[in-house]
Amino acid sequence: MLHPPSNSRPSEDQVSAVRAFNRFYTKKLGVLDQHLLNSPFSLSEARVLYELAQHEGVSAKEIGLTLGLDPGYLSRIVQSFDEQGLISRTPLPSDRRQQQLSLTAEGRQAFAKLDHSSQSEIAAMLRGLTGQDRDRLIGAMAMIEDILEPEAPSRPAFLLRSHRPGDIGWVVSRHAAVYAEEYGWDISFEALAAEITAQFLRRFDPKREHCWIADIAGEPVGSIFLVKDTDEVAKIRLLLVEKKARGLGVGRALVEQCIRFAREKNYKKIALWTQSILVAARDIYRRAGFELVAEEPHHSFGVDLLGETWELKL
Repeated sequence: MLHPPSNSRPSEDQVSAVRAFNRFYTKKLGVLDQHLLNSPFSLSEARVLYELAQHEGVSAKEIGLTLGLDPGYLSRIVQSFDEQGLISRTPLPSDRRQQQLSLTAEGRQAFAKLDHSSQSEIAAMLRGLTGQDRDRLIGAMAMIEDILEPEAPSRPAFLLRSHRPGDIGWVVSRHAAVYAEEYGWDISFEALAAEITAQFLRRFDPKREHCWIADIAGEPVGSIFLVKDTDEVAKIRLLLVEKKARGLGVGRALVEQCIRFAREKNYKKIALWTQSILVAARDIYRRAGFELVAEEPHHSFGVDLLGETWELKL
């Protein structure tokens, strides 16, 4: 939250200190290089990719306002992405003069690779610090954000509820439609989602398993399942958040609900299987404390994928 501005002008020493920190930090992260993390993308292009990965169907104007980019410069980035097949463009329903942008399957693959490189580089930097110094660093970064970032606007409220008749059909339908639209997956993924949910209903043990539906004003906007694998291991399945609900913390709340339930039921570990291109979900798992324990390339749902196994010890 911003504090009331001071009437006094900052001193030259204060301005110089901030500029010096900016020079140090940009050099430390390597953002002065022409291409970020040995990728074909500049820092600005990488930031635009990130916004597209986090907010499907966003307009170029919204990205420009978020990142503070010059409209002409942003337009050139969007045109370049379009020519490379990284994005799709469709007219906004509310204003057909503007276009909403979405990453194609190729775009998500490109961002997943960049995101993985960034994760590895930051992890390598943090490994050189003691645990105490890591905490000091993260705390200092949080303080900078708290001082400089304006208070976020209010968001629509959502609730998590148990599944009820009709919800499981919705889960299968939306998984099939969303993954076909956003990642180009074929009908075999719908078959897999149907098999998982059918098995859940047939073998449902309410004492050890649960399905939660995220709901906004009576409309389902997300789902997750926690199912028994063994007496000590539970699995997370079928995490989904609709476009309209992304950025509200729905995915994080669903995963945290699974973790709480698993602890209450005395599971020792939670495991899950996901894909490297599902960058938003991977970030949620990572922030919740899951660790990537295995990777394996495979061809499924009509595309080439990198499957990942994540685990959380409880």
